[in-house]
Amino acid sequence: MSVAEEHQFSKDFLFRQLFDRESCTYTYLLADINTKDAVIIDPVLELAERDAQFIQQQGLKLVYCMNTHMHADHVTGTGKLKQLIPGCQSIISRSSGAKADILLDPDSKVKFGRHELIAKPTPGHTNGCMTYISFEQGVAFTGDTLLIRGCGRTDFQEGDPETLFKSVHREIFTLPDNFKLYPAHDYKGQTVTTVWEEKLYNARLTKPLSEFIDIMNNLNLAYPKKMDIAVPLNKVCGIQE
Repeated sequence: MSVAEEHQFSKDFLFRQLFDRESCTYTYLLADINTKDAVIIDPVLELAERDAQFIQQQGLKLVYCMNTHMHADHVTGTGKLKQLIPGCQSIISRSSGAKADILLDPDSKVKFGRHELIAKPTPGHTNGCMTYISFEQGVAFTGDTLLIRGCGRTDFQEGDPETLFKSVHREIFTLPDNFKLYPAHDYKGQTVTTVWEEKLYNARLTKPLSEFIDIMNNLNLAYPKKMDIAVPLNKVCGIQE
């Protein structure tokens, strides 16, 4: 099969990509169609009621609210969803420093129905960044570590360009070429990429390490608008204690 060829999810796997216009954040809802067990990845506080309504309409049981990392550009909807849908549990990496019901270690498995996601540490944007991989479906959710033709910034919140570069090349670029990659953000209207595309066309991560470090150290980006609000709240699932 060509790496550019579309592939289908298994018939018992539900996938929905949702979007927040303000922060350009993608939220992903995955479920086992037979058991109705579902997980949501990187929900946004202001859209938690939208997500809860859709979950209810689909007759799903939300088991886990997951974050790829402790976000700086929006407040997570995890805590709100736990209020709206009692019984679901929060998940984040142990290395994030955030509170959650379940703290993931490298290679932890998150199961929903017969499906599972494998948590691979991909630090560099933050210490706690994780990429969630479904090997059966051929997809990975890369958070801010790898974006479409780009990557997350490394100039704040424990960022380190060398660490990010090595994370991508070790954990993401070693996946099969046709694996689909779904990032936490996109600012140009792109929705999905593949390992093959990013290994060829990523404007930053195709460079040698030294050049990549120089690029990342000279981006001169503005301070994230919501960082001083989002990070403290995201340490406690998005709900003020």
